[in-house]
Amino acid sequence: MNPKTNSTVIETALSGVDLIAQPLLNKGTAFTEAERDAFALHGILPPSIGNLDDQVRRRLTVLRSFATNFERYSFLRDLQDTNETLFYALLIRHIEELLPLVYTPTVGEGCQRFSEIWRRPRGLFLSYPNRHRMRDILADPRFDQVRVIVVSDGERILGLGDQGAGGMGISIGKLSLYTACAGIHPASTLPILLDVGTNNQERLDNPLYVGWRNPRISGEDYEAFVEEFVSCIAERFPNALLQWEDFAGANAGRLLARYRDRLCTFNDDIQGTAAVAAGTLMAAIRVSGSSLTEQRVVLVGAGAAGTGIAGLLVQAMMDAGLSQGEARSRFYLIDSKGLVAHGLRPVEGERAQYAQSAEAVADWQLDQAGRIELLDVVRNARPSVLIGVSGQAGAFHQAAVRMMAEQVARPIIFPLSNPTSRSEATPADLVAWTEGRALIGTGSPFPPVPFGDRLIPITQTNNSYIFPGVGLAVLAVHARRISDAMFMAAGRALAELSPARNDSHAALLPPVDQLREVAIAVAFEVARQAQTEGLGETCGDEELRQRIQDLVWEPVYRPYRRV
Repeated sequence: MNPKTNSTVIETALSGVDLIAQPLLNKGTAFTEAERDAFALHGILPPSIGNLDDQVRRRLTVLRSFATNFERYSFLRDLQDTNETLFYALLIRHIEELLPLVYTPTVGEGCQRFSEIWRRPRGLFLSYPNRHRMRDILADPRFDQVRVIVVSDGERILGLGDQGAGGMGISIGKLSLYTACAGIHPASTLPILLDVGTNNQERLDNPLYVGWRNPRISGEDYEAFVEEFVSCIAERFPNALLQWEDFAGANAGRLLARYRDRLCTFNDDIQGTAAVAAGTLMAAIRVSGSSLTEQRVVLVGAGAAGTGIAGLLVQAMMDAGLSQGEARSRFYLIDSKGLVAHGLRPVEGERAQYAQSAEAVADWQLDQAGRIELLDVVRNARPSVLIGVSGQAGAFHQAAVRMMAEQVARPIIFPLSNPTSRSEATPADLVAWTEGRALIGTGSPFPPVPFGDRLIPITQTNNSYIFPGVGLAVLAVHARRISDAMFMAAGRALAELSPARNDSHAALLPPVDQLREVAIAVAFEVARQAQTEGLGETCGDEELRQRIQDLVWEPVYRPYRRV
């Protein structure tokens, strides 16, 4: 039923409304006269025969007529569920305009209001009450081609918290970018939502809510459910890539550590965020004229994303010549209780690796609650880099940013939290507070900021620069596992593509309309790293480039033949 990747001719036994009802087969008015004869489409379709270009123009006109981005998001979701070739043609041709609609920031509202707009099945809801049916659900032959899976349990959607079944919007959105940015065929992708309930009372009280109306399970019940899911995936899709997405910090790191050696898997919130932050930082450092080993990094947000960024950057500093202790000492993690440091409070888990010693902060100022806050960290640590993954709007306040700008010629500031409403600072404020000297990367898109007689471009430090290329690399060399070194390779490849390498006033990362080129370049370096580590099939560089190119699906209408 599903068309094969880049097939010249599509063969199908479906006809009439059954054919048109399949999003991957529907061509709408672009079915030719001969195809209308062969597949009994006369009368079902209007008589005018169009083409993909006409359809893209028509859909774009309608899209732009809506008053809100949520309406546009809903329209695009309907289009994806009706005609996927048209959806991806529209998305790829207008990626800069549409990326903020199909993903951050608009996908956040899409998850919050998911139940309002749910119309047609896409992906799988694996709910706790149906845990005994999981193998049967996954056994359906229509999933035989699946190679890339994105799964969420909806507990930590962007910076919006627990959205329950609405988290499916994240899985769908991420896989849309795998296709749009890396050309991975949509028939080989599968979004999954582990519906283990929700603690969001607003969702539970909403009569329209489509999820399991139950408080979120936890503890041994949750662990057993996830274990059953992983076992089913390993059995049904032994060669697939599984991406974990928007799990709560308490679960994200633990699940990754538990399963990364059993499956070809990664957590984008931890590893993808770390890689794009590292790649953007490497680009910014070149502009600032300093070296990686000189950086002093403050991370506001010490959860899975924060420690993931710290871990990858520490490894990069070690690769550049620092010892592990020297590298870790250059990081200052701040959570809801202030600076993470020994002697102030118990420090456990991953963040303990980056906790400052009691001696190092002995003379630092404590607030009334006994915490060391951002301003005093900036005063004493004199950071060159400030990264936010806290989900707390305004966390980068004026006093701290101005002090940083007094200490550093080119402060590097990345408010990475999504959606836009959760960004730690707005680029306009950062530009004003640093007299235009800050090198800025944001999680969501922001327009250029006027300063004096020029416009300062704002780099969108979005994971879409990383994970599509990683997925493409995995498929190209049939990687069995995904290592941290593969994400380091992705970050370095991204840094090499920085427009700022040739123009210090340019953006730190390529424009989003080049995301396909970025994904292919990232895929090549990640695949080579997998080969180096013995995690994927070996082949020469020329063959590797061809393998990657052969996987890139183009959304064009192909001729149909009835069987």
